Amino acid sequence: MTRSAIPFVLPAALLSACAAPAGDYPSLLPRPIEKISLAEPVRPVPVATPDAALDAKIATLAREVNGAKSAFDAAAARVGKTVNAAAGTAEGSERWLGAQVALAELDVARTAIDVPLAELERLAIDRAAAGAPPYPALDAALAKANAASTEQRATIATLNARLK
Repeated sequence: MTRSAIPFVLPAALLSACAAPAGDYPSLLPRPIEKISLAEPVRPVPVATPDAALDAKIATLAREVNGAKSAFDAAAARVGKTVNAAAGTAEGSERWLGAQVALAELDVARTAIDVPLAELERLAIDRAAAGAPPYPALDAALAKANAASTEQRATIATLNARLK
């Protein structure tokens, strides 16, 4: 009898595992809180109002940057000739020493751009600290001054590499 009852009892036991008691279960649909978007809301970009005093400062500093760039370019042309003449000479030779002195003078000439560049950066930092929107003319002048400063440093590095 035990042998003949196993085929009937086993399927019944397996099927009873699939049955669940009746009850109130939560829905698997998204809840209202789950439908809320956590994306950052789109905000309008604030526009800077024209400022004549700031425009005048920017124009003055831009002229100073251009003047420092022109003076550096003229000095770099002179120093370039000196460095080319000293290229390939032994370290400590008279030409090599003259080129080193010329490079030092060129590095001093490069610092002329640092003052207006720092002033432009100060203006931008002050605006940001005050919560003012970006000022396109200031950003453009600052980018131009940074590019000129980077170019000057690269010129000095290139001339210095020719002596090695």
